[in-house]
Amino acid sequence: MFDDSKIGINHSPVWARLHQHQRATRFMQMRELFQTDAQRFQRFSLQLDGLLLDYSKNRITERTLELLIDLAYEADLPGWMQRMRRGERINVSERRSVLHTALRLPQSASLLLDGQDVVPEVHAVLQRMRVFCDKVRGGQWLGYTGQPIRDVVNLGIGGSDLGPLVVKEALSAYAHPELNVHFVSNVDGQHIARTLAQLDPATTLFVVASKSFTTPETLLNAEAAKAWFLQAGSQGDIARHFVAVSTNAPAVQAFGIDTEHMFGFWDWVGGRYSVWSAIGLPVMLAVGYDSFRQFLDGAHAMDEHFFHAPLAQNMPVLLALIGIWYNTFYQAHTHAIMPYDHGLRRLPAHIQQLDMESNGKRVGRFGAPLDFDTGPVIWGEEGANSQHAFFQLLHQGTRLVPCDFIVPMNSHYGLEQQHRVLVANCFAQSEALMRGKSEAEVMAELPDMPGEELDMLLPQKLFPGNQPSNTIALDKVTPHTLGMLLALYEHKVFVQGVIWGINSFDQWGVEYGKQLARRILPELDAAAALPVTHDSSTRGLIEYFRKIHG
Repeated sequence: MFDDSKIGINHSPVWARLHQHQRATRFMQMRELFQTDAQRFQRFSLQLDGLLLDYSKNRITERTLELLIDLAYEADLPGWMQRMRRGERINVSERRSVLHTALRLPQSASLLLDGQDVVPEVHAVLQRMRVFCDKVRGGQWLGYTGQPIRDVVNLGIGGSDLGPLVVKEALSAYAHPELNVHFVSNVDGQHIARTLAQLDPATTLFVVASKSFTTPETLLNAEAAKAWFLQAGSQGDIARHFVAVSTNAPAVQAFGIDTEHMFGFWDWVGGRYSVWSAIGLPVMLAVGYDSFRQFLDGAHAMDEHFFHAPLAQNMPVLLALIGIWYNTFYQAHTHAIMPYDHGLRRLPAHIQQLDMESNGKRVGRFGAPLDFDTGPVIWGEEGANSQHAFFQLLHQGTRLVPCDFIVPMNSHYGLEQQHRVLVANCFAQSEALMRGKSEAEVMAELPDMPGEELDMLLPQKLFPGNQPSNTIALDKVTPHTLGMLLALYEHKVFVQGVIWGINSFDQWGVEYGKQLARRILPELDAAAALPVTHDSSTRGLIEYFRKIHG
């Protein structure tokens, strides 16, 4: 086993064997693998509690997986899994534990961190959330005019926005019929302005989600919301219309929010992993405590599978290893996510943040530069819309783009024929990407075409195929299966970070841009002195803004 504080895993023998294996198998055709193995689907798929993972449409053999699992052991993946689970400070640059899995533990569990059991604390916050949400959803929480709340606006950004937004949208079939939940994240004023334009201050509740209560974008939107509210209500009414998800009680109180209505969480919960915590308050408001608990239980079921299943039968581990196979050994640097479910249309953005903010790193966890590729570019869009956008490139472009197809087998909405068409499209696209279309097949479609026309058209209608994909099928999008799905991707990202030897739980790249923005902001004032430290482009842009904006 390699010590990655001294030497990278890319210097290990198994890394070299994987490169050799890739060179030996790079011309292997998946179509032929399926033709010679009638049991390929059965051997390369897993099921767990309402979720199916089909990874058979990949450029892999049993030998590929053996080598990749050897790589996982070389990186001491089982050891890192248990370190995370125990609460060791695996976020080394910030000296923090990584315990979002503790947020999903049942009340009967126990997990000691620095001698303190965190499970009772987690469930105490959940109970406070439950009492509050029951009042709002039941119409007992009244606004300043005595009317019940009809609209909730979550003010957050990043993990305080995307996670709860995805879950709320995905679980819309479970939502309270008379309570609308909105999300405002962008500091662009039109986002908050357009949201507020459709609301009544007397029946609107704001959730200000910022752990530090200093996030600039969130606080600007919160101040705008407060100013809008005070045009109708009074300062004393703020406590009925604003609550906070934060740990900074003095700042929350200074804003005007009653700290009795402040819901906290812990420094061992990273932003992009925080939907399971009080950051999920807008989700609980939308779908209720019972559905939120089922969401947590689904994630816990995936946690138990992840921590206990052998690596060769472990869904997150297999997804991660296959991703490394393409990203690091095939140099396929993007990965597409296509949910065939309208409620999951924002899932690609959530996974994009989860993956790219976690594993977009160029140095190892101990600071040594890496000389191989780490996190891929994550992108995607909902199916079947995406078929009419970028699928042309997937089918006939020059790039290798591994894909994940995500599809429910049953719909909540009763339009059976439409759902069948949706599912048929999903299955067809993964088959088409794998199979391609050969010259003989194209010619069979054009039996009577004159030779000159055939020579021109034939190459346009060829599909190389051999494009890899995973299909994740949910029995139905429920709180439980959605919890499993999100936890599946969380653990996948963690596994890849471990194998690449990076810290997946800090995000210093995000902070640097914020520092520069704070410096530039006062310089946009035409009366301010403009320092000479900027490059000519940035200085020219600032001067242009000052000239045009006035």
